[in-house]
Parts: sequence; structure tokens; C-alpha cells
Amino acid sequence: MAENDISIIHPRPSSIVAALYTLRDLNVDVAILHGPPGCSFKHARLLEEDGIHVVTTALDENGFVFGGRDELSSLLVKVNEMFSPKLIGVVGTCASMIIGEELREPVLDANLDVPVIEVEVHAGYPNNTKGVMMALEAACEAGVIDDQELQRQRHLLDEATSVEKRHGAASREYLAPSRGDLKFKVAEKIINNLKDGKRCLTIMNAKKETGYMFADITVAITEVAAQLGMAGNIINMANVDDTVGLPRVRHHAKSITDDFREKNVTIHEVIGGMDEYPIAGEKVSELIAEKYADFDFAVITGVPHAIPMGQLRGMQIISVTNGPRQVIPLKEMGHEHVIVEIDLHPKTLGVNHIVESEFGATLREVARDMLEKNQGVI
Repeated sequence: MAENDISIIHPRPSSIVAALYTLRDLNVDVAILHGPPGCSFKHARLLEEDGIHVVTTALDENGFVFGGRDELSSLLVKVNEMFSPKLIGVVGTCASMIIGEELREPVLDANLDVPVIEVEVHAGYPNNTKGVMMALEAACEAGVIDDQELQRQRHLLDEATSVEKRHGAASREYLAPSRGDLKFKVAEKIINNLKDGKRCLTIMNAKKETGYMFADITVAITEVAAQLGMAGNIINMANVDDTVGLPRVRHHAKSITDDFREKNVTIHEVIGGMDEYPIAGEKVSELIAEKYADFDFAVITGVPHAIPMGQLRGMQIISVTNGPRQVIPLKEMGHEHVIVEIDLHPKTLGVNHIVESEFGATLREVARDMLEKNQGVI
């Protein structure tokens, strides 16, 4: 069976939800789900923590038969009155798309003096990146982004899909979820490595807002290295280029960079923007080959499976993901230790500063205990 023909039977992310998050990154003020009231409920509620209003046309059985054109046009008028938005997004659902609803007609009926991005999407696509691309194409049509950015995003999404099929949750028919290795054991390993004078690369390759928590691991390792007098043995890489990406993505990169600076954490190598996680591995490989081939171990956070193993094979690899189904593929790639920040996503919505991670807190606590036990000398 060819790689792209693998039938995936474990749950996969929804293209509808992907479209919603893309609208969020485009800074829409209101997103309307045209469908049943329960569609994408969890993520709709989470997104409201991130500063946008998410509402629904709440189609019922009557709407499934006769359509919801009037309901959508009326809701567009209502949200315009309630929230005075500068940009609105409308997202289809499985129900509205199956019955053949066209989003353009009710938008025209509402006749608002506000740009509206119409995304006719359902959840039946094998890759959730389809929802992202559909939202971006609609945004380009509405004049919210230009064609150059659309093509840039298309390339990134193609690469993201490829990464998932090679080493991610789409790499096999079924992947069992796992919480990975014990955090305190991995923390001890890192601290002992630093004690022994081993040189460490921290590589943050985070997807958008998830960087607010993955960045804390870079901070924690830097802090512990300083306590040990080994600050010079740490090189920090991070995908925090704030000159590329959709508006909100650039904001995340700038906010995290500002926090790094405030916490006296030096990012020695910027490896791309916060939407460039699928391709940042190319830059990482080049940098290691040129400057860091003799380092002893690497701690990779965010989307570790997007970093090629080629230049890393001589190092001990420790990785941190927020995907329980990513543990097995990472182990198979050759990562010696893999840990999971299971509650990362809800904790990084609606924030503008680095959030303490469970693993970062564990590193700090283990280092503190070891200092106390050794009377100030680890």
C-alpha cells in the first residue's frame, strides 16, 4: 500500500475546526458556524477564549430539509448590530454542505458594509489542512490577504501534510495514544547531562500559539544551565521570526521573543516563523552541519517530527509534544525520550505571554531538590 493510500481509523482533526482557527489567525471578529448548534462545540468555546465571537445558526431538522438561508442572513445582521465587527467569517458544516447550502447568497441578502470570508467546508476531508487552505482561498478572494501570501501558505500546508504522513498521526492506520516518558525522569536526565558538561541544543519548532508553552521549556533549561554554571553549553533555536505569517501568528512570535528577552534567554538561531514549523527542519539541519555537529544532546519541542534526523543522529534526542498519538512515531524516529504536554492547547489560547509548562515546572523542581540535597552543589 502506498504511503498516501493509508486508511486512517483513529480520530483525525476536523477541517471545519481548522478553518475556524485560520479565521482566528486572520483576526476575524466574529465566526459564524452555519449548521447544528453542537457542531465543533469544544473548539468554538475555546476560540472565544482567544478573543473572537463564535456563534451558530443552530440548524435543526427543519433546516436540514428546507435549508437555512434566512437563518444565516438574519444572523449576519444580528452579529453586525451586536458586535460591530470589522471582519466576519462564515464556516460551513457537514449538515449545511450536504444539503447544498451556498454561503454567498445569504451574505448578499444581509447586505452588510463589512467584509465577509465565506468558507464552504465540511469535515469529510482526509487532511484537516484542506480546511485551512479553503479559508485562505476565501480570504484571498475577499481581499484580506494577497496571492503571494496565499501561495506561501499553500506551500507550508503541503509540507505540513507531508510531515504528518511521514512521521505524524497520518503515518499509519491506527496509533494508540500515550503520555510518553515520566517527566521527572527526563528532567533528571537533562540535569545530569548538563552537570557532566554536555552541550545542549534546544530547538523550539512550535505551531503558532502553542509556542507560549513550549517556549517555557527553553526558558527552564536555560535557567537550570545557569544554576549549574553551564550557560555557555546551551544553544537555543526557535521559530520566532515575526516578519512572516498571518497577523495573529506574527503577534505570537513577537510576544514570545519579547518574553525571552525579558527572561534573559538568548535565542541564538531563529529558524523561521511560527507557521513555518513544517519547513524549519531544513534550517535546523543546515545550522547543525555548519556549527553544532559536535553537540551531545538536543531537546526538541513543538513539532519534533518535522526536524529531520540526519544531522541529529549522533546526539541523544529528547522531545516534547502535545500530541499523545505522536509518541510512538517519535520513538521510532530515534528519539530516546518523548514526553507529552497533554493540556497545552487550552492553556495557550487567549494568552500573550509565556505560560509555565508541566515539564518546565518539573525541571525547576528537580533542580531545586538536587541543589538542596547537595547543599548548593548539584
